[in-house]
Order: sequence, then structure tokens, then C-alpha cells
Amino acid sequence: MAVNRVPVLKRCRSLGLEPTVLGIDKKSTRELRRANRKMSEYGLQLREKQKAKFIYGVLEKPFRNYYEKADRMKGMTGENLMIMLECRLDNVVFRLGLARTRREARQIVDHKHILVNGKQVNIPSYQVKAGDVIEIKEKCRGSQRYKDIVEATGGRLTPEWLESDLEALKGTVKELPSRDAIDVPVDEMLIVELYSK
Repeated sequence: MAVNRVPVLKRCRSLGLEPTVLGIDKKSTRELRRANRKMSEYGLQLREKQKAKFIYGVLEKPFRNYYEKADRMKGMTGENLMIMLECRLDNVVFRLGLARTRREARQIVDHKHILVNGKQVNIPSYQVKAGDVIEIKEKCRGSQRYKDIVEATGGRLTPEWLESDLEALKGTVKELPSRDAIDVPVDEMLIVELYSK
């Protein structure tokens, strides 16, 4: 399995992202120095795509598949793409506050700790639907790991399209998110322009 092993803060610096978007509290004190080079239109489009891929932890081929699926759906391709990325199971686990970062959420899903509507799901890219109930397995709830996670994520705001219950380590998808409800600093129109060339 391919894994992105680039140091997170270094990658955030190069993409111009705040580490808090990924759920990381560290701050980088270094500044990215670029010799006064103006970025080309293609460079801007590529950077937006790399940003979206990095934030959601998706590699190139699956990302391309998401784009093609979003293109076939009704409505705006860019909005559909962002909604599909936001509805990934690992992202929803992160948004509910059951993990500190999306990478940790992916690991929790991989290790079969997550139940969706009472059934075990270990596929991070699983698409959640409105009405789905996501919870941590009964036998994993008592572990120290989840106590630490709840302590760390207790103050985090849950998006309005989700309902979170950190005491019971579960959450519900009230509805699918609209583009306005997704607070990710990505301009999806540039991604659409890049792929439609």
C-alpha cells in the first residue's frame, strides 16, 4: 500500500496550509522562501489539487476516480467532489471528534474499531449516507486511547450536518453536507479546470 511519508509541517508549509486544518496543534516557525517567482495558472490549479489530496489523505488514482464520479453526477462537479471527499468514513470519524487527525481516523477504521449502523466497516473510503450511525466498537470503548482522544477533541466544533455524542463515542450523520458547510481551504473550481483540460 502506498503511504505518503512527507513530514506534515513541511508539506503544510509548501502548500500554504495551516496545520490546524489537519487537526495538528503544532506551529511551524520557518517561513517558506520563494524567489519572487509568479506562479503560473497551471501551478495554481495543481497546488489546489495537491492541497485537497493532502488534507483528505487520498492518493492520485482514487482522487481521479472521485473526480470522474463527481463529473457524472448532477450539479456542479467541484461541489460534488468536495461533498464526496467530506463523506469518506475516515473524515467523518475525524469530524465527530473520535480521532485527533484524519490519519489517526484512518488507522482507527483500518483496525476495525468502527461500526456503521451496527456493522463493522474497515474501509476508510466508505461513503456515509444521511441517517448513518457511526460508533466505536463496544470492546474498544474502555481503552485509554479513546479517553485521551475525547480529552483532546472535546472543545472541537462538530459541523452542523453531524451530531456527536462523545460520552457514548458515537455520532449520527443528520444530512449530507452542502459546500458551505465544508470549511476546507480549497478552491475546487481550479481542480475542475485542471482535470477538464
